[in-house]
Amino acid sequence: MKNAVVRYLILFGYPLLAIILALLASSGLILAVGAQPVVAFRALFRGAFGNANSLAETLLKATPLLFAALGMCVAFSARIWNIGAEGQLYIGALMTAIVGIYAPMTSKVIAIPAMMLASFLAGGCWAAIPGWLKGRFGVSEIITTIMMNYIAIFLISYMIHHPLRDPQGYLPQSQTLQAAAKLPILLTKTRLHLGIALGILAAFIVYFIFKKTTLGYQMRVVGHNPLAAKYGGINVSRIILVSMLLSGGLAGMAGMVEIAGVHQRLIENISPGYGYTAIVIALLSYLHPLVVIVISILFAGLMVGADAMQRMAGLPAALASVVQGLIVLFVLASEYAVKRHLQSLRRENENITPLPEVRGK
Repeated sequence: MKNAVVRYLILFGYPLLAIILALLASSGLILAVGAQPVVAFRALFRGAFGNANSLAETLLKATPLLFAALGMCVAFSARIWNIGAEGQLYIGALMTAIVGIYAPMTSKVIAIPAMMLASFLAGGCWAAIPGWLKGRFGVSEIITTIMMNYIAIFLISYMIHHPLRDPQGYLPQSQTLQAAAKLPILLTKTRLHLGIALGILAAFIVYFIFKKTTLGYQMRVVGHNPLAAKYGGINVSRIILVSMLLSGGLAGMAGMVEIAGVHQRLIENISPGYGYTAIVIALLSYLHPLVVIVISILFAGLMVGADAMQRMAGLPAALASVVQGLIVLFVLASEYAVKRHLQSLRRENENITPLPEVRGK
C-alpha cells in the first residue's frame, strides 16, 4: 500500500511540479512585455473557468481534443506513431456533413448514432491505410499519416468549393445540417452540447478495452515488444491494423462533434490544430484514457483563457501557446526524474536473497 502511494506521488507529483515551474518561467516572459503575471494568470483562469459560460466554452473546446487524444492513446499503446489525427478529424467531419445534410432523418435518436458511425468508419478507414502499409510492407506510419493530413485538408477544401457548396450562399461552405442532425445543447444559454458526454463515455470505453479485453492486452504486448508478441502467437500486423482503425475512428468522431455540435455545416479550417495538440495530450497523460479527460480540459482552458488574457491583461493571445509549449517541455523533462525514481523504487522492492557461500572443508 505504501509503495503504491509513493508510486502515484511520483507519477503525478513531478508533472505538477513541472507545470508550476513552467508557469514561473512564463511569468518571466509576461514581466518582459511589461505586464503583471498575477493579473495575466487571473485573467487566464477567469476566462477559462470563471463562470458557467466560460466553463462551457472550455468543455466545448475540450470535446474534440478528448476524442482525438483518445485515438492517439490507442495507437501509441501499440507503439504506432499515428500523426494523422488532424486528417482523420477532417475526414470524419466530411462524412458527418454528408450524412447530416443528405440522409433522410427526422429523429435525433437515429441521426446522431448514424453520424457517429459514419465519422468513426471514415476516420478509421483513413487511418487503416497507413496501418495496412505499416503491417504489410513496413512503411513508416509517421510519413504516411502526415502526408494524408494534407490530402484530407485539401479534399475538404475541394468539396466545399464544388460538390458540397451551398447553392444559396456566397462563402465556400456546405448547407447547414438537418435539425435532427444537430447535437442537443446540454446547458441553456451556452454552446455546450452532448459531445462532451459522448467523449467522457468514450474515455471509459477505451479504458475498459485497455484493462479488461484481450485486444487491449495484445496492444500493450505489441507496444512493448513486437518480436516477442509475434513469437507468442499474436498477429502483429492485425493488431497494427486494428489499432489504427480504432485510433482513426476516435479522431474521426472529433470531426463529428465539431460539425454537428459547433459549426453545423462543413467549412474550411474546422480545426485549429486539434489533431496535433491531441498528440501532446496523449503523451502527457501517460496514455491513460481517464487522465486524458483532465489534460484535455486543461489544454482547452489555456486556449479559451488566452482571449481573456489578451483583453484583460493586454497580452497577445499567442502567449498562451508559449505557456502551452513551456508546460510540455517541463513535463517531458520531468519524465526523466519519474523514470529514475520508479526504477529506484522497483529495485528496492526486489527481494533478492544472496546465494549461500560455499566453503571448502
